[in-house]
Amino acid sequence: MSLLNSVLGGVFDILLLPFRSLPPMIGLVVISALCSVGMLLGYKATSNQPAIEAVKRKIAAGLFEIRLYNDDIVAILKAQGAILRDNLRYLGLNMVPMVFMMVPFVLVIAQLQFHYGYEGLEANEPVLLQVTLQEGASSDVSLELPDGVRLDAPAVRMAALPGTAWRLVPESSGSYELGIIVGSERLTKTLVVDDTVTRRSPFRLAPSFLNQLLYPAEPPLPADSAAVEIALHYPDRELSVLGFGQHWLVWFFLLTIVLAFAMKGWFGVTI
Repeated sequence: MSLLNSVLGGVFDILLLPFRSLPPMIGLVVISALCSVGMLLGYKATSNQPAIEAVKRKIAAGLFEIRLYNDDIVAILKAQGAILRDNLRYLGLNMVPMVFMMVPFVLVIAQLQFHYGYEGLEANEPVLLQVTLQEGASSDVSLELPDGVRLDAPAVRMAALPGTAWRLVPESSGSYELGIIVGSERLTKTLVVDDTVTRRSPFRLAPSFLNQLLYPAEPPLPADSAAVEIALHYPDRELSVLGFGQHWLVWFFLLTIVLAFAMKGWFGVTI
């Protein structure tokens, strides 16, 4: 999983590089269009197109029958039953392509979250770094800071969980590597101070499958590490269109669906 995340991370870094300094919505529209094309091709390859076309014709015929025999209650009830049956058949025909497309979409969304889900930090803006440890692990934790990042307050022991928190202040824009020393172990965490569309990693976690699937922006912590989580608190981002702000994922789904329906005729796909 780590190798796959590394490859996908590099692909998305390159793919989004031309849009890095542009408003986030521009790159998101392009990515949504590419995902729409991929969705249409995948849907066409994995779905039973003749069966879908046939069941849609039956649904349309049932609706026409209701309008035609609107004074015959028995005919209307039969038509409604047929429409319900055909709709269930239509949903069943769509299950197979949806299952096939679910995996690549989850991978794409996980990658995009770390480009579009968080606001960039600003120079001289404080940020909180937290290290959570295994139960019973040594509480001897220290911090190594690169040039350009300073400690704003002494380390604080977390009350609810075993671990330590620091308030840091980056003094200039750039990408930094923080060093966290836990006993004899040295761990690292990236810190990005930049307002462009770039990869930002708020968490570095223990190496479970789910953690690597949902948080692929950095390699997982070593399996035998005393730390279970290193968290850097980036602010959440909201994308605004005509003054209407929403989470990027809302815009991504809307754009992908609208563009897929707009382009389905070009690819000869029946949805």
